Amino acid sequence: MMDKLASMAMFVKVVDCGSFTAAADACGISATMVGKYVRAAEARLGARLLHRTTRRQTLTEVGALYYERCKQALAEVELAERAGIELQSQPRGRLRMVAPVSFGTAQLTPAIADFLARYPEVQVELTLDNGRPDLIGGGFELGIQIGAVFDGALVARPLRPYRRIMAASPDYVARHGLPAHPDELERHACLGLTYWRHHDAWRLTGPDGAYVEVRANGRFSANQGEALRQAALGGIGIVLQPEVLLAGDLAAGRLMPVLPGWAYVPTPMHLVYAQDRRPSATLRAMADFLLERFG
Repeated sequence: MMDKLASMAMFVKVVDCGSFTAAADACGISATMVGKYVRAAEARLGARLLHRTTRRQTLTEVGALYYERCKQALAEVELAERAGIELQSQPRGRLRMVAPVSFGTAQLTPAIADFLARYPEVQVELTLDNGRPDLIGGGFELGIQIGAVFDGALVARPLRPYRRIMAASPDYVARHGLPAHPDELERHACLGLTYWRHHDAWRLTGPDGAYVEVRANGRFSANQGEALRQAALGGIGIVLQPEVLLAGDLAAGRLMPVLPGWAYVPTPMHLVYAQDRRPSATLRAMADFLLERFG
């Protein structure tokens, strides 16, 4: 069956040009091929569209109605094509993203605010989730993944490694003192992150590449970094969280650094998006922006 859209376009061209021959000349094809397109449309509709004589052609009642509706439909198709092309050339429209909670709150959201100021026709929908991002299943165009990327269907662009540090409130330090070495953490109240596979094991690196893995014992654990931050502010124990999440509290004196020469083993972090030979201009612009900011 001939392409429905092509036969509609050819029928409109015949009416606009006034004859099969004129339409054929305008399109650079034979009059016979023009006739095939029009007859295909008539066969689909089960009605004649044109009264044809040796001297002239006129629209039937069905043909006149079909002509007006075809013009409207073709105009909408052209508008859709133009919109698609424009979307590829200028950042605009909605971009759905997914990122870990702490990084998304403390660093990504302020960066997105700067991006939106630069591109006023873009809308961003951000989902915060500490699980491994499911771009395809979740309908996301772009994601931030902490840890290695094993999905071959994704493009993974490396960002700066994710760094976690330790801190405690002045009240906790006044009551329990500060550890001088990671080995002493086992005698302190350490706040555990429950969604880590081994949430009670802190793998720390220190001066000259030294490595220590300690058992973190404490009476409180949670599945979100912000809850652990609040617990640390309340003097419950020592928190191990992203540097960006604790920076403001450390600067204001609400928290004190613990073992400042040591940190959790830096974790790789990637910007991920699905393989696409022609990504939208919005996706390209956001990816470039985040690589510049966090790469």
